[in-house]
Amino acid sequence: MIHPHGTTKPGPDSSGPGTAVCLLEQSMKHVGVFDSGVGGLSVLKALLEHLPLEQFDFVADERYLPYGDKPQHEITDRVLTVSNWLRNQGCKAMVMACNTATAAGAGQARAVHANWPIVGIEPAVKPASMMTRTGVVGILATTNTVASERFKTLVERFDPLAKVIAQPCPGLVELIEKSPLPHADIEALLKPIVAGLIQKKADVIVLGCTHYPFVANIISDLAGPFVAVIETGMPVARQLKSRLESEGLLADKKPVATLLDRVRFYTTGDPVAFKNKLVNLLGNEWAGASIHFLAI
Repeated sequence: MIHPHGTTKPGPDSSGPGTAVCLLEQSMKHVGVFDSGVGGLSVLKALLEHLPLEQFDFVADERYLPYGDKPQHEITDRVLTVSNWLRNQGCKAMVMACNTATAAGAGQARAVHANWPIVGIEPAVKPASMMTRTGVVGILATTNTVASERFKTLVERFDPLAKVIAQPCPGLVELIEKSPLPHADIEALLKPIVAGLIQKKADVIVLGCTHYPFVANIISDLAGPFVAVIETGMPVARQLKSRLESEGLLADKKPVATLLDRVRFYTTGDPVAFKNKLVNLLGNEWAGASIHFLAI
């Protein structure tokens, strides 16, 4: 069930079989993207830049925010619920713009949705291991990402190249979800965490949650000029492009007129609050976006 916010209500002639077919045809042009909240917007930004002909359906599962501290089975259930909805919409592919969701449910989603391109996300341990000069890499992530078997396997794979220190950041996602960003509170939470990584000689810090790029400047300031801070939005965009090309699904028509025409937004939370965060994080060019309430 979808309730639009900021849109004109359809008239009596705007529904029916013809409209349903039209909506399905439109969805087939879209790529589904989802996160527990606004963190996935950092990935969406990279997708919009790297794939200028593509259109997207973005789902923020804010009713269940944050994923990072919930039991694994609850996260997996939400991954399957949202992915089922996106596929039923007719989306041609899906991006899991959430490290926690990828760690908990990517395997299950791919098993359920065979032959449907699904791109997940994981912390950029490999490039960080190649970049470090001290041999120590720090990763900031949610509690569930750090505890997942997928993450442990990832770290072990690159263990010969660098010592990887994983640092959970409980409470950080909730702060980033506030609008405007409470900079003082965020800095207070991060200061001892970043200091601990620097004390252990980390010279590369990986942002292991898609929310964290929105506070990358704070992390960089705390870490100092000799520490690199890296995120994973653009690698995900490159991977999606590769998958779409290999499946023959890459858009090849001229882009639609504006950014607003390229993305349809849905939230399981409060559409008004989501729109405020969208504009706060991505800029005033999104002030005209329509946000739809999604009851799933």
